[in-house]
Parts: sequence; C-alpha cells; structure tokens
Amino acid sequence: MDIAQMIDHAVLHPTATDDDLRLASKVAINHKVASLCVKPYHVVLAKSLLATSNIPVCTVIGFPHGSQTIQAKTEECKQAIKEGAKEIDVVINIGQAIQGAWAYLAQEISTLTSLCHQHNCMIKVIFETDYISSENSIQSLCKIANKYEVDFVKTSTGFGFKKHSNGFYHYEGAQEQHIVWMRKYTNPSIGIKASGGIRTKERAIKLVALGASRIGTSSTEKMLNH
Repeated sequence: MDIAQMIDHAVLHPTATDDDLRLASKVAINHKVASLCVKPYHVVLAKSLLATSNIPVCTVIGFPHGSQTIQAKTEECKQAIKEGAKEIDVVINIGQAIQGAWAYLAQEISTLTSLCHQHNCMIKVIFETDYISSENSIQSLCKIANKYEVDFVKTSTGFGFKKHSNGFYHYEGAQEQHIVWMRKYTNPSIGIKASGGIRTKERAIKLVALGASRIGTSSTEKMLNH
C-alpha cells in the first residue's frame, strides 16, 4: 500500500504564508502525493510551483464553516478552476445539515458538482463530521452525494472546533465509525477522504482499511518518514 499516493498534502492553516507553501510543494513533489491542497489565495502560486510535476492543485471552497451562499460558493469555484485548481473540496452548509434541510443541500451539492464536472474538475464534499455525526445525517448526505455523482465524500476540515464547559476548544476530525458509515451508504464509485487529526502512518492505514481512499493531512513529512 502506497499511502503517499493517497495523500492530499494540506497547507490550510490561516497563518500559512507563501514560504510555507513553497516548502509544502517540495514535500508534495518529493513524496509524489495525490494533490497539494491549498487556500484559494494560493492556487496560482501552487500551480506554478507544481508546474514540473503531475501533482494537481486542490483547493477549498466555503472553508471552513460552509456558511456562504450557494452563489458565493459557485463564484469561488469558478475562480479557483480558472486559476488552475483541478480538485475542489467544498464544505456543505453545516447549519442546514443540522436542521435537516436536505433539499437545500441537494441544490448546493448538485450546483457545485455540475460546475466542477463541466470543467473536468474533481469535487470532494466535506460533511464536517465534528458537527454532523449521526448515522442518519451521514446517510442522508451520502444519498445526495450518490444522486449527483460527486467524486468523494470527506469527513472533516480539521477546523471543526467545539467549546466545552472548561473553556477549551478541540476537534475530533476523522473518526473510524464515520468512515464505516460513509462507505456503507455511498456508491462504490465514490471515494472517501478521511481528514482531520491524521498524523501517523498507522492511523492512515487503519482508515484506508475501513474504506478511505484519500487522506487529508498536513503531517505528510512526519507520517512518511517515521
């Protein structure tokens, strides 16, 4: 199993600079990862840095909270594709999912999937399982993903922080049960991207064994060199 070829190497932290992206591109090229996943602002620079490789630029839309309108996400997608993104990871409208507004989410997912596929661009739909964690909700989202033939469903952004009574924030990221449900309820043709809190090769291998076919992580170097 070549984990490197399943990794979307992520450079998505709000503090990530152009120099951070340059370093990340070297990691991506060195390990021949599946894609380099960058902030929308960095698509142009990432494309130039990867020009001599076969590694596609992936970017995020509606990140990390998914609260933009469908129109705004559509314009983000158009701009990213125009600038060279070949893979799009879009966050669903989390509030709409929590209240079970499946018709709205069907419209959102169908609109963005159609746009991406018109431009031969892959789309990965982020459920944000830190918030959307029940089997029924995941099943409902997978049903929509099946209908509109998305390329991947994805667990998390890695920024789904929750505040607790002691005041601390944390996120859980990719959880094994969520991968199991995603694989159970999506068509075999749809991939599953596990993302959020994956920092070791052993953890990645376990999630792949459960059904994941992509791994989102910023810990690529550590994961592959240990």
